[in-house]
Amino acid sequence: ILAAFRVTPQPGVPPEEAGAAVAAESSTGTWTTVWTDGLTSLDRYKGRCYHIEAVVGEDNQYIAYVAYPLDLFEEGSVTNMFTSIVGNVFGFKALRALRLEDLRIPTSYSKTFQGPPHGIQVERDKLNKYGRPL
Repeated sequence: ILAAFRVTPQPGVPPEEAGAAVAAESSTGTWTTVWTDGLTSLDRYKGRCYHIEAVVGEDNQYIAYVAYPLDLFEEGSVTNMFTSIVGNVFGFKALRALRLEDLRIPTSYSKTFQGPPHGIQVERDKLNKYGRPL
């Protein structure tokens, strides 16, 4: 899974450090020692910031591109995926601001999502709403 984050580091924090921190915190990073860390190699599950570029026309704003291995995520769970990627990363002290700009999900992973239990027509019938967006 590929994600693009708009990152505004705190003064004095290099953009590379901010991008690496986002990748770590949104995958395997933690602020405390966890006893289970020694049971498996976390390197396999780490998100990696593979490119950073300055946002044209904006001071101290960058796009940090992060790649996540599919093994990090539970199949068929949109909740797990989004919780992992954006669940805990927005309160980082090293960042003044952070925004998820883009997310690319491989077809092989998106096919594991079951979708809704029924279609739009059932929802419209339940709500008695037709001819407009729900």
